[in-house]
Amino acid sequence: MRILITNDDGINAPGLQVLHDIATEIAGPEGEVWTVAPAFEQSGVGHCISYTHPTMIAELGPRRFAAEGSPADCVMAGLHDVLDGARPDLVLSGVNRGNNSGENVLYSGTLGGAMEAALQGLPAIALSQFYGPAMANLDDPFEAAAAHGTATVRALLDHGLWDDAAYRLFYNVNFPPVGAAEVKGRKVAAQGCREGTKFSVEPHLAPSGRRFLWVRGGPQAVETGPGTDVSANLDGYISITPLRADLTAHDRLGELRDRIE
Repeated sequence: MRILITNDDGINAPGLQVLHDIATEIAGPEGEVWTVAPAFEQSGVGHCISYTHPTMIAELGPRRFAAEGSPADCVMAGLHDVLDGARPDLVLSGVNRGNNSGENVLYSGTLGGAMEAALQGLPAIALSQFYGPAMANLDDPFEAAAAHGTATVRALLDHGLWDDAAYRLFYNVNFPPVGAAEVKGRKVAAQGCREGTKFSVEPHLAPSGRRFLWVRGGPQAVETGPGTDVSANLDGYISITPLRADLTAHDRLGELRDRIE
């Protein structure tokens, strides 16, 4: 099996090494794992692509490349330049430092990489590690992802739903904010929404006197209701959420046609 991996935390992020280990196990001794990851952190860029400027790419080692662009750029670079048309069997993105449950899905560069792979017609899975107080004494904050990542990916490959739709399915996996031994299992869950948790901006003055705005997040340990990803994670479960890039509100099409047409 040939696997392409990327992330949004950057080529030197510890979560990428965790993902490489997972991918190496999945690919097997005869397989190949190719890494194309951002040269610098790209958290929060979503499905951004560098449409108006070129992307520099550098080979750092065997099957290991860094690109000055977003995770989606990295996937395109991997598919159309690095692998030179030799399409991978699977694209994995992560393991992100922090959760990509709930509304974070809409901002996540980790999800953006997986989404681009799906739009390119490839099976794709995004993986993220939820952080929380229960992990304070862990030597490795990625312990849960490292211990359960391979089995989770294999479960999806063997038993997941995969299709060839124009907006094909891809998967969002979040490991709970607990140690590996405390993980209770896996739950298929819908994308939740943390009520009252919004991104905002906070102004700061630089030493030069210039005014800058820092983006600020909100509380993450907020329940999102039964059957949703955040609540599953906070309850100690790995959440698995099937996604599509199609943002159409299909449940409103019929009523809107009646009102407008």
